[in-house]
Order: sequence, then structure tokens, then C-alpha cells
Amino acid sequence: MCGKTRFHRMGLFIFVLWLGSCGLFAQKTLVHAGYLIDVTAGKVLTKVSIHIDGTKIVAVENGFSQAASDQTVIDLSAYTVMPGLIDMHTHLSFEISPTSYNEGFRMEPADFAFRMTVFAERTLMAGFTTVRDLGDSKKLTASLRNAIANGFVDGPRIFTAGKSLATTGGHADPTNGLVSEFMGDPGPHEGVLNSPEEARKAVRQRYKEGSDLIKVTATGGVLSQAKNGQNPQFTESELEAVVATARDYGFKVAAHAHGIEGMKRAIRAGVSSIEHGTFLDEEGMALMKAKGTYLVPTLMAGEHVTKLAEIDGYLPEVVRPKARAIGPLMATTLGKAYNEGLKIAFGTDSGVSPHGENAREFELLVLAGVPQLAAIQMATVHAADLLGQSDILGSVTPGKYADLVAVKGDPLKNIGLLRNIPFVMKEGKVYKNIP
Repeated sequence: MCGKTRFHRMGLFIFVLWLGSCGLFAQKTLVHAGYLIDVTAGKVLTKVSIHIDGTKIVAVENGFSQAASDQTVIDLSAYTVMPGLIDMHTHLSFEISPTSYNEGFRMEPADFAFRMTVFAERTLMAGFTTVRDLGDSKKLTASLRNAIANGFVDGPRIFTAGKSLATTGGHADPTNGLVSEFMGDPGPHEGVLNSPEEARKAVRQRYKEGSDLIKVTATGGVLSQAKNGQNPQFTESELEAVVATARDYGFKVAAHAHGIEGMKRAIRAGVSSIEHGTFLDEEGMALMKAKGTYLVPTLMAGEHVTKLAEIDGYLPEVVRPKARAIGPLMATTLGKAYNEGLKIAFGTDSGVSPHGENAREFELLVLAGVPQLAAIQMATVHAADLLGQSDILGSVTPGKYADLVAVKGDPLKNIGLLRNIPFVMKEGKVYKNIP
């Protein structure tokens, strides 16, 4: 009888553990925040209690609430708390180096995947609980997204575009720079298109592969092995077909664009965001305001490639003059765009710069004339809006995911504090805690 009772108790214990793993017995947490940056109202609150049930915020109260018997208390009363940060332009599948241009010949997909787990963890530990990944190959980032969501790997929540869309010889043509023997003629399956019909097929292929959004390379780029970094690379009919088909599948479209003509074509076609926007002019800004198009400026990328261009042998020779010309202009354009009242979301192009250093972008935004609070809003409430996830991300609000970061001091006076975030919570789980 005793043995049978022990067996039943053991079975009950295992059942309770299973219920917990399913989230049916969710962890309840009470966070005491000395200061809370309310990114929606644009102000700082003092002495705030954040009630968390499992993965979601259930209440935000003034004052330090008394903890219930089933709540775990996290004392951040000496810290400034804000929503988990969102980076709207990353590339977790690579990090630029003198050998990165030939990695595809030396590394298996599994090699890339294992390395990506390191980049993802660095990003999360830097306080970025959500990222939008804008270009990879072999469905690598979709697999990483799923591994993180299933708890196998630590990293940010990922929204991935999968393979970027290009035209033949365009910025995201995967065969640029290869000898003719290996160049071939990639098509929509590989993300290369040359007509509205192929555009529709390329979008549908990304849907089939599990992408969350679409990215097009509307103009030339800096790092691709092609001479022109500014020329338009899609016709308007091709871009219109991309956007219309994407809309059918619930996708937003992000458009890489440096040169103004390709940028205007993409804006008129209805893309959700312009990435980089280096040569954006007054007419382009007016178009963006009329269409509600976001700018994602990626100042870090400009700063980093400008430095790399001065190192002999680091970048291919065809890339160096583009990096020297485009990099320094990004901050000037961003300053004008902010003053014109454009919608701006935070993005770094990390991968072009080292992963985990994403918060450097805040410093560059401020140097370009953006107020500290506005820079933080770009990485929270505005980024969530561009993602189409404002109902669950972007602010410390009941009903949203419990994504929190905290720093000692006031980032509205010293934005550089965000370069070293000591506390990170994602979906109610603490990944980095105060020592």
C-alpha cells in the first residue's frame, strides 16, 4: 500500500511539473521600478510596481505594492526600467570580417547556425528582446527563430524576412562576384526576380519558407560586389507586384535603399519602411510622410563600414569607395528626416557591425540631433508599430509581453548607459540579472 501511495504521489508530482512546463501554473512576479520610462506618454514615472503573470504584464501601479504570497519580487527600486528594446534591422546569420565574403565556400549551414546562437545570445544580453532580421540564406534565421521560441536557445524574439529579394546582379543576388562557372542564373526560388510574375513567385516562395515579412533591395548597396551602390534595381511594376502579393499574405515589405530614384519607386509602391535612406531628399521625405512610410536609418552600419574602408585588405576593392562615400552621409540624412517629422524606427544593420553592440546606435542618433527620449521611443513603441505588434510589444502596459530592461542612472541624461544594460527580462523570464 505504501509503495502504491508513493507511486501515486510521484505520478502527481510529475503531472504538476508537466502542468508548469505547459504554462498552466505560471510564475507570478512583482517588479518594483524606481523609475519607469513610459514611452507611450513620453514621460518618466517614479516608484512603479509592475505585476507579471507568466509571460505577460497584468498591471502597472503607482507606488511599491505589497507582494502577494505567490509573487516573486524583483527589486529594481534603484534602477530605471524601460520596455525591452527592438532592433528593426539585423543580420544574425553573419558578421563582417576579412573572410566573410568566402564563408559560403568554407562553412556548412550547421556551422552558420551554431554561430548564430552566439550572436543571438549577445543581442539579447545587450537588452534587445526583439529583432527584425532582414536577409539570410537557407532559411537559417527562421530555424533560429523557432529554436528560440521553443526554448532551445537563448535569444531575442525574431521576425525574419528570409532571403532578400533582388534583380539579376542586384544587391542581394547571391551570385554577385563569382566566376562565370558558378554564377548561373538564379531565379525566384533564390530570391532573384526580373518581372512582376517572378516577383509574385518570389514572395510566395518566402511564404512557403516561413518568412514573417519581405525585404527588397530597391537600389544598389555598399557591401555587395557591384560597382554602383545607388542605382535603382527594380522597375515600379516589379515593386508593385511584390507589395501587392505581400499584402495578400499579411506581409509588410522593407526596402533597402540608398539612391533616391529606387527609394521613390519603393515608397510609391507602398513599402512599409525604407532601410538606410542615405540620399533621401525633400521630395522623398514628402512622399514618405504622405504614405506613412517609416525610415530605419542604421547609422552604425555607416560608421562601421567607413572605418573598415580605411583598412587595406579588409573589404573588397569594389566595396571600399562605396563605403567611403555612403557611410558619412547617413547621419546628416537622419537629422533632416527627424526635423521633417518622418516616422523613424531604430535599426542597426548588426552583422555589418558586431552583434551585441546594437546600443551604439542610440549614441549616434543623439549625436545626429535626436533627443534621448525620442531615440528610446524609436526602439520601443515606434518599432512595435512598424512590426505590426503594438498589441503585445513596445511598452510596459497590461496585456503586453513582460519584456523589460533596466539601467542604473538616467538614460535621458546619458544615453550611453544603454551600452551596458545589467538587467534583461523577456516574457517574464530573467536572462540577465543585477549582480
